[in-house]
Amino acid sequence: MRIEGTSGLVAGGASGLGEATSRALVEAGAAVTIVDLNAEKGEALAAELGPSATFLEADVTDEDAMSAAVAQAASHDDGLRISVCCAGIGWAERIAHKRGPHNLEFFSNVVKVNLIGSFNVLRLAAAAMSENEPDAGGECGVCINTASIAAYDGQIGQVAYAASKGGIVGMTLPAARDMAGRGIRVMTIAPGLFDTPLLAALPEEARTALGAGIPFPSRLGRPEEYAQLVAQIVANPMLNGETIRLDGALRMPAK
Repeated sequence: MRIEGTSGLVAGGASGLGEATSRALVEAGAAVTIVDLNAEKGEALAAELGPSATFLEADVTDEDAMSAAVAQAASHDDGLRISVCCAGIGWAERIAHKRGPHNLEFFSNVVKVNLIGSFNVLRLAAAAMSENEPDAGGECGVCINTASIAAYDGQIGQVAYAASKGGIVGMTLPAARDMAGRGIRVMTIAPGLFDTPLLAALPEEARTALGAGIPFPSRLGRPEEYAQLVAQIVANPMLNGETIRLDGALRMPAK
């Protein structure tokens, strides 16, 4: 499916992987609705990208706010064709430790944002795409979610994060099967260690050490490489119902 002349939505699109994706889609000729909780960054990014970018402040778990964002993206002449969800949070805590059991509220919050939020974006975007006229290849849209290699290699203290990302991986194939009859593809990207704002808070020495542990290339992933894969998924109609690890052959140790 082409990107030029289409409409896209990027949830969590104001920073990190989402920002790179928003930039890449606009540069490829799409009209992009950037959705994020950080209004300052989102508005600044939309202003920088120009008239092809629009920002809406919304929580991915908020049904009304996300419905409005999807409706705006779908108001494009060709309808909403590309949806990418990069929104997510993390939490580090062992199941049980000297202070007691894992905080249930924090576990619930991580699952709510990462898994339920991703599903909320997916279901609303897929419903909007269902109204599109199929293109020459029979496609009405592509939905891309973001998991993590923690879904497969969750480390000590990552039980909440790994569970939420594992849920995203688990829903990819059935979601693709659900939407196949409507010409909508569903894919997931599972990034490894990427140079995002989360890792930017670490000392440079620690960031370098993390990158050195990746077999090849031995460096942190670049957000632009995630965005490149998004574009490749959009372009290749046979990519459907699958999770692609984007990790330089990294397999995370227990800790």
